[in-house]
Amino acid sequence: MNPPPSAPLGERSSARPQPSAPDAAAPLVAREGERDADSADDRHAPSSAAGPAFARGLWRIAAADVSSGNDVELLHDGPLTFETMLAAIDEARETVVLESYILRSDAIGHRFADALARAVARGVSVRLLTDWIGMRGIKSSFVANLKKSGVELRVFNRPGLRAWLGLVPRDHRKLLVADSRVGITGGVGIGDEWLGKTSRHRGHWRDTAVRIEGPAARDMQAAFDTMWERSLKRERRGSHRLMRRVARGAHLDPATAEPALVGIIEGEPLRLRIARALQMQAISAERSIWIANAYFVPSWSEIEALMGAARDGVDVRILVPQRNDHPWVTLLTRRYYRRLLTNGVRIWEFRGAMMHAKTSVVDGRWVRVGSTDFNPLGVAINYELDAVIEDATLGAKAEAMFLADLERSKEITMRSKLVGR
Repeated sequence: MNPPPSAPLGERSSARPQPSAPDAAAPLVAREGERDADSADDRHAPSSAAGPAFARGLWRIAAADVSSGNDVELLHDGPLTFETMLAAIDEARETVVLESYILRSDAIGHRFADALARAVARGVSVRLLTDWIGMRGIKSSFVANLKKSGVELRVFNRPGLRAWLGLVPRDHRKLLVADSRVGITGGVGIGDEWLGKTSRHRGHWRDTAVRIEGPAARDMQAAFDTMWERSLKRERRGSHRLMRRVARGAHLDPATAEPALVGIIEGEPLRLRIARALQMQAISAERSIWIANAYFVPSWSEIEALMGAARDGVDVRILVPQRNDHPWVTLLTRRYYRRLLTNGVRIWEFRGAMMHAKTSVVDGRWVRVGSTDFNPLGVAINYELDAVIEDATLGAKAEAMFLADLERSKEITMRSKLVGR
């Protein structure tokens, strides 16, 4: 394999789409030559959905409002994501909220602590929410200094004498919002793993985040406020919990609305919202479904949705890590290989350091970036947050980023020793 092209850094939705690598980009049906050329061309032509199907679908299956007129930027890996987050904190004038499952008292953790302290000194209201499991090993002096500087700090779901002893669910989300104007979310936690500065990990972790400026940032702020109330045990109780407001943004039509359209999906225990969103996209996909997932142990319904799309001529690809910080997850993931490959799904294992991304791009127009892994914890148990974006220009950039990752990966075939017999 030729040396991989340099991976894109910041990808704004105004740049031109990057050319695809010919080998990796060839759809499955084209390689096999099993379909009529004319029908294949029609099937894989860019789709142009009529009406507000995207916005209405996200509301009805995932309780997600959709907003238009957002400026969206893909962030490639930890270094760029951290600099973008720190810049947002430094530019904030009224409020900063930071929610991170992983919070370390290491080099990058101290940079964030200093930035948050500077914001408080400017008169900015700063709230920090982390998870009791995710902050394991943090130094007590680090926490004390954060509180001393004026940062409001809450820890979600400490263990105790309650359901599941407080061990589940976890707050697995990664979210920063500044002034309810700019929001950043994805798979990047606050830790040196994403910089490659730990003795335990070789090289920095591969990950993806997204910066959103516009109305969707207010939805991200509202999502944080809800989790903040949960951390204080002030979540709404009683019959009034069942009353929901009417949909907002469900009428938006991508053909006429100002791009980009963004929906913020809040994963909650037993709600299965991201799983339903995947199934909705599998139904809608005409050309491609490309998924990068760090801890891929999906349900059978998710597997069947992907296999059904592949058998129907959609180019379905899955990228997972070859080296995992939880090796037992890789063993579980590989149990799916034979079934997926037999049904036309293509699989790659990322050869670099840990591939921690949780992204998908469908038909080069629907992009998902967030914290949810396709496994029981991510889909059905933990609190998660994902941004789902409809924008063809951003979709082209997400595809280019995915193809660049495939250049650093090994494709798994039925001849591979990793495929169970």
